[in-house]
Amino acid sequence: MTSPDTSRSDRYPAGSAAFPHRDLTGLAGLAPWEILYLLDEAQQWVELNRQSHKRMDRLKGLTIINAFFENSTRTLLSFEIAGKRLGADVVNMHAAQSSVKKGETLIDTAMTLNAMHADAIVIRHQSSGAVRLIADKVDCPVLNAGDGQHEHPTQGLLDALTIRTEKGEIAGLKIVICGDILHSRVARSNIHCLTTLGADVRVCAPPALMPADIEALKVTPYHDFDAALAGTDVVMMLRLQQERMEGQFIPSPREYRHLYGLSLDRLAKAKPDAMVMHPGPMNRGIEIDSTVADLAGRSHITRQVEMGVAIRMACLDVLTRKARGLEGWA
Repeated sequence: MTSPDTSRSDRYPAGSAAFPHRDLTGLAGLAPWEILYLLDEAQQWVELNRQSHKRMDRLKGLTIINAFFENSTRTLLSFEIAGKRLGADVVNMHAAQSSVKKGETLIDTAMTLNAMHADAIVIRHQSSGAVRLIADKVDCPVLNAGDGQHEHPTQGLLDALTIRTEKGEIAGLKIVICGDILHSRVARSNIHCLTTLGADVRVCAPPALMPADIEALKVTPYHDFDAALAGTDVVMMLRLQQERMEGQFIPSPREYRHLYGLSLDRLAKAKPDAMVMHPGPMNRGIEIDSTVADLAGRSHITRQVEMGVAIRMACLDVLTRKARGLEGWA
């Protein structure tokens, strides 16, 4: 493992100029130093979360609403833990319990949330662009916890932090992302994040699951997984998102595993120290074999979960600094 260079000199501007955005709805368009700033801020929380006493009062008195219109146990849990470890009051709103199920419009929901004077709102929604729509209607910072097929920015950041923790630097690394690229907001956020930080990103998928204009995102597309794996430093697998598919995108799960599943034999085509990653939940035996998912020293899937809490703590901290009146963030 290589320790990352977290020296702050000349990496980014001081104060709010380091991250001048009120919201975090996506990683597309962020400058390299803005991403690096969030990664560096998360590093302190990685260390805190490994201690026996994990709670601080940095956000004491603030209220954070986790508004999840789409179910996701692990992301909701990660944001809840992040908020509570910073000392905030955290309220979870589940889709099944919301007025949206009764016919309330998204704008009405946004106005209702705004009237509650939350200090930050974390939103997950099944429709692309829904988080931005809500962010434009409320007065507090909004964090995107995944919207449709658009982005999942904190997942992209936590994956970058996981890679940097192991490899030291991201620039110059060869990274392959394989799976359901077409429907994956995780893939999009990772592509934006990793290419901005200088990685050589390859994407691999069956033709039906590869976006037609993917080269515009500065990645190299492959349909042959074995070829895509050659000489890579990081192998990131994605699950088949059956819930977002309308029609037949693959012949069968068995055929998909044969062509695009990550086995020990296939992993051998990457570099000997190549990292294995997966955002979860995994379909073991389809996109990844259990022997690979649990491979000691190579699989970093549980570390991704650990880094997720730290990244979300950093984002909540940074986005609420103006409201807390921190010097340089007014």
